[in-house]
Amino acid sequence: MLLTVDLERLRIRSGEKVLDAGCGEGRHCFGALERGAHVVGLDLDRAALQASASNLRQRAAECGRLGALVHGNAFRLPFADGAFDKVICSEVMEHVHDYREAARELARVTRPGGCLAVTIPTATSENLYLHVGDDYFESPGGHIRIFRPRQLALGLAEAGLATVGVGFAHAFHTPYWVLRSIAGLPRADENALVQLYRRFLLLATQSRFLTRLEGVLNYCFPKSLILYAEKRHPALRQGH
Repeated sequence: MLLTVDLERLRIRSGEKVLDAGCGEGRHCFGALERGAHVVGLDLDRAALQASASNLRQRAAECGRLGALVHGNAFRLPFADGAFDKVICSEVMEHVHDYREAARELARVTRPGGCLAVTIPTATSENLYLHVGDDYFESPGGHIRIFRPRQLALGLAEAGLATVGVGFAHAFHTPYWVLRSIAGLPRADENALVQLYRRFLLLATQSRFLTRLEGVLNYCFPKSLILYAEKRHPALRQGH
């Protein structure tokens, strides 16, 4: 399973409640479920949710855990304050106009002392895609900003979330999206080189050697950057 967030580094433990905000088809939900957590995924894309909802419920029932996918908006999360021990928000912030408000909502539903993982595309990879083609940013639902890590970390800090670690992921996907950008995103799936590289990506998920190699290359040209953060207790935020 291709995950952007390192769930071990996020310290997901059995019995914890985990939210994946912007879950897509729920890949991190399945990963957290296998670690013994109760999971809820939320996304605006109904089709993506419908594609995985029954499989997640079935796997959760087999594990004796909660597993649910919910249609909803990251700006108005339908959950109580402090409802979750851990929160994941992967490849979402680059799509939203007010990422600071989104960060405040993520912080609101995280319990004091809870942890979050927020991922964004790296500025290096985004500028590369922009250089080779405009489709990556002009396609419907595309990215509206190129983040610098400090920019996101400051946004999280304003929401009461202290960044405690940084990670990198998906180096093999950087050239994949370069190829797609060169081919033109509306037509990329028809391109022979894109199809060939996609087969390589599938092979990479099944190869220990290629997985290790990508881990090394993640320090050279990662596609994604992950910020790991904690919601400080109020007394700690006030310096007491």
